[in-house]
Amino acid sequence: MKKDQLLGRLQRACIFVGLLGLSLPSMASSHREAPLISRDPLADNTDLYAFRSPDNPNTITIIANYMPFELPEGGPNYYNFSPSVRYEIHVKNDASTPGDDITYRFTFQQTNEDPTTFFNIRLGQENLKTTYTCERSTAGGPFVAIYSGGIVPPNNIGPRSIENGTVGLGTNYAALMQNAIVTAAGPGGEKIFCGPVDDPFFVDLAGAFDVGNFRPSGNTTNPPKDGLARFNVHTIAMQIPISTLQKNGQNSPANILDGDYVIGVWASASRQQIKTLNVNGTSTPGGPWVQVSRIGMPLTNEAVIPIGMKDMWNATTPYNNNDLQFAGNFTNPELALYMDASQFGGAVPSMAALRIQTNSLGAFDFRNTKKGLWALKGTPAVAGTALDDALFGTVLLPDSMSPRAVDILPIFYTGVPNLRPYQLATGKNGDPLAAGKPFINNFLPTLGDMLRLNMAVPPTPRTDPNFNSLGIVYAAVLGLTDPVYSANANLEFIPNMDGFPNGRRLEDDVTTIELQAVSGVALAAIGLWYDDYVVGQSPVTPNLGSVLGFDAGIKQNDTSFQNVFPYVQAPWRGYDYTLQARF
Repeated sequence: MKKDQLLGRLQRACIFVGLLGLSLPSMASSHREAPLISRDPLADNTDLYAFRSPDNPNTITIIANYMPFELPEGGPNYYNFSPSVRYEIHVKNDASTPGDDITYRFTFQQTNEDPTTFFNIRLGQENLKTTYTCERSTAGGPFVAIYSGGIVPPNNIGPRSIENGTVGLGTNYAALMQNAIVTAAGPGGEKIFCGPVDDPFFVDLAGAFDVGNFRPSGNTTNPPKDGLARFNVHTIAMQIPISTLQKNGQNSPANILDGDYVIGVWASASRQQIKTLNVNGTSTPGGPWVQVSRIGMPLTNEAVIPIGMKDMWNATTPYNNNDLQFAGNFTNPELALYMDASQFGGAVPSMAALRIQTNSLGAFDFRNTKKGLWALKGTPAVAGTALDDALFGTVLLPDSMSPRAVDILPIFYTGVPNLRPYQLATGKNGDPLAAGKPFINNFLPTLGDMLRLNMAVPPTPRTDPNFNSLGIVYAAVLGLTDPVYSANANLEFIPNMDGFPNGRRLEDDVTTIELQAVSGVALAAIGLWYDDYVVGQSPVTPNLGSVLGFDAGIKQNDTSFQNVFPYVQAPWRGYDYTLQARF
């Protein structure tokens, strides 16, 4: 046996042993996703959302959530924003500049209104009553306060604390949330809400942790359970005019895929380097500020970054090509090993529907370390396409062992351009490199992990019969199969073009979408069909149907969403948390 064959077998054996002994990465978005931040919940980013506001389409809503697994009854010291943490929302709208183009910084203050009691709320007073200041920096300039004295509603403790007029606040929680919505000073026109809310993320955590043992919906013997159900988080929600976020201050796109309207969004939390513990029980922070948590695309640090690099990921910004050190985890994603029958697919039966193309169009193998589209490198076939070295070929086709640099890497690191081959197979007549039906352009080539959104794409009404939690995946299905959209290759709005990964709506099932993406569904959408495709027959083959029909068990949040800003639902109540205000 040759040395390289022996080493290969030993490597596969070690990975298989690791698979049996360790669970798959957590699928809980950024809930306790790295060793260090798991011990600092007040600074832990959980989720980030960015979408065109459905009831106010001239604005973009950005929602940054923090503090995972907040029990509604978690007193007497309930979770709250920390005065010693800087919470920031970062916006990139110009790839030619080196860092943030807009930064929103939130700092919080707390007051003991009645230090004689151990209750959080008593006799109309709060401990700890929390307020905030929001500052804005543009183009790396100084931070300027755009709102001061913003009020954070208290936790939804119970009826005596909130509604009772004798011992509590004498109001209702809907009023507390509504009164906490403010509009910032100055020309930006930002609307802001900060406070506790229902955790809008949904996933079967127990199934994901048990070596990918997802439980499909309808399973009566062992039904799936939303691991985030009836937990709260703390949110920073902003509704911002498109003209404030657009790099030229405009809101008149040339078309629904206008590249000048693409933004990248990420959120972070930072602490000072030094904490001094005092003999009187207090602590004093000091030293320079250091980033301890971040989030852009959901599930990156959980399901893509290996455990030995997770803390480094949280401390790194996506600028100056910092994220290139992690690129190998996207070009050969670990999750792909569990969707590959020649690797460890057989050890994860609940993911059997997810299988990657091994012989697409009789030529292309996208399994880890295989060649993918490498055979096309430098050929006349890719001239003028995004795979051309003169454009982005050195990124998308970097070497002969990075097959997912053509799909997973751009989805997370650059966004997807409206260039060949990244158009729907509709109109391509069997040639995946030909021009097809445009359906996504959120290209912002900063080579860093951000949630990218093209603000020119209209919002899909939540009442539209085609509104779907599978986002862009479902838009592709409609564009390929629905005669309303598949009859031509013209640019036109297809429902859910505003869904993940073109931004992220609260309703989007990002767990299923990302698992389908790792399984090659984006490749199929542009014409690199699954292995069972027969020329001249329908590309919607059994293999493609299996991937589209994959069932991760939990498909929607455990409660409704509001129809108006801040859209997230009121927090679950500690005393009677089966009841919740719904607006």
